Amino acid sequence: MNKLFRNFLTWRLKNMSNRQFMMILSVFAGFSAGVAAVILKNTVHFIQKLLTSDFADNYYNFLYFAYPTIGILIVVLFIKYVVRRPVRHGIPSVLYSISKNNGIINRHNMFSSIVTSALTVGFGGSVGLEGPTVSTGAAIGSNIGRMFHLNYKQIILLIGCAGAGAMAAIFKAPIAAIVFAIEVLMLDLTMMSMIPLLIATVTATITSYAFLGQNVLYPFEILEKFKLSDIPYYVVLGLVAGLISTYFTRMYMFINKLFGKIQGWGYRLIIGGITLGVLIFFFPSLYGEGYEAINLSLNGNTEYLFDNSIYYEYINSFPTIILLMSAIILLKVIATSVTFGSGGIGGIFAPSLFIGANTGLLFAKTANYFNANISESNFALVGMAGLISGIIHAPLTAIFMIAEITGGYWLFMPLMIVSTISYATTRIFEPNSVNTKLLAKRGELITHDKDKALLILMKIDKLIERNFITINPDANLGDLVKVISDSKRNIYPVVEDDGTFVGVITLDQVRNIIFKPELYKTVFVRDLVYMPQDSVESDDSMEDVTSKFQATGYFNLPVIDDGKYIGFVSKANVFESYRRLLKQFSED
Repeated sequence: MNKLFRNFLTWRLKNMSNRQFMMILSVFAGFSAGVAAVILKNTVHFIQKLLTSDFADNYYNFLYFAYPTIGILIVVLFIKYVVRRPVRHGIPSVLYSISKNNGIINRHNMFSSIVTSALTVGFGGSVGLEGPTVSTGAAIGSNIGRMFHLNYKQIILLIGCAGAGAMAAIFKAPIAAIVFAIEVLMLDLTMMSMIPLLIATVTATITSYAFLGQNVLYPFEILEKFKLSDIPYYVVLGLVAGLISTYFTRMYMFINKLFGKIQGWGYRLIIGGITLGVLIFFFPSLYGEGYEAINLSLNGNTEYLFDNSIYYEYINSFPTIILLMSAIILLKVIATSVTFGSGGIGGIFAPSLFIGANTGLLFAKTANYFNANISESNFALVGMAGLISGIIHAPLTAIFMIAEITGGYWLFMPLMIVSTISYATTRIFEPNSVNTKLLAKRGELITHDKDKALLILMKIDKLIERNFITINPDANLGDLVKVISDSKRNIYPVVEDDGTFVGVITLDQVRNIIFKPELYKTVFVRDLVYMPQDSVESDDSMEDVTSKFQATGYFNLPVIDDGKYIGFVSKANVFESYRRLLKQFSED
């Protein structure tokens, strides 16, 4: 089999161009991602139906206390004893693999994200399915690329194709999926990438149609068209969506930090499970991804607030509706964060859609209470775009996705208004999205700024030169002359016996005394050494390294870790590596 596969690779190189081969692989990537999305969606619906189909709408159910904890416990045990490797949250892990891991994603991610997210959401974890689906698709693309020995650029393109295919399949939104690949996954849009992206998303969407039908995800009928007189209300909704997006980001990061301080998965599970169970018991609409609740809110129906809850007798009370809607908007991010913190696996697209629909509906109901006469359904739909734009920092994805998954194409103008204002408002307070905040903080986020992207891809450990001959500070000038005669360098690092870096000596510094033998025994290295203005560590970002070169004017900088000498990194090597990467990424 291996010989047959090698023969195929040889035949492919001789008879098929890279572009043709990438088009063929994009079909496989799109189909595989589509099948993964179908399996995940059906599995979650099966689990939810199995667990909650007997619940009476007008009776609160104590099982809400237990279900989420049981689901997350199974997930934790599956990861700990079956996978035995971390199953990280979707989109951030994909971005990390692109920027710092050469596009390599572990094989287990082709199935582990599906299993863990299905159990998390099926048992009531308050998260979505799109992140794990994208992660699964990206893992498929990465491993297809590695199997066929593709280069970094081709693997990244396949990751983008499969990730976009997964998004297209789960939302039945191929155009939004392409925009998502460009805007969120930071895939460069060139003719080399455009055609495979189109092929993958179309293939994935057709696969989804074949198994899940051709209906839009959230059926929506526009009963009232966009009116110019509604623009001020959409502007205000955009501002509100931006502020809630900021609240979501900060609360999410805060709770994530709190759970990070809890030692032991058991304690995290108990604390998170109890918290989540209490939240879902008092607010059952927080259960799972909230698919049904979103559909009802798009029709202006608020029954989902009361089903299976202790508030059912107040179903027609306007103040109670307003209070409950406000509560679930504020608490959804807590439920989502607690689900993640306690060990669950999922995504944040669905929570964003849930909060957005409720924000738009709450805004419209409140405005109509004061005789505004605006469409509650339209504002619920546009609110979803506002929250996606603000939380994910992806306004174009938000516009096209909401239009596609609801069929609300006639509302493009308000979608653009709310998405733009929400994004601009959020950016004032949070320069990075939930998905990219930690990566950006560590300097590991690839963006569409090509200079920064190339610097992030460059790894300092591959540029360290270790062929400098070191000398001990107790050595004399005669010993130094021997080192100079044996070395092809003009810099000589001075290092203690235990590897501690003392400083450097340059050839120019001793040129006037190396030809004076009478000084060889009386002049010592410790009297000649000096400490450079700056140094770098092996885990410094390349952007920091280039800044240090610019600030010092040096052509070589010592690499020092915990005071120990490692080697040198040279400006010439850095820029040579930069030019090679630039040439590679400029080829179409």
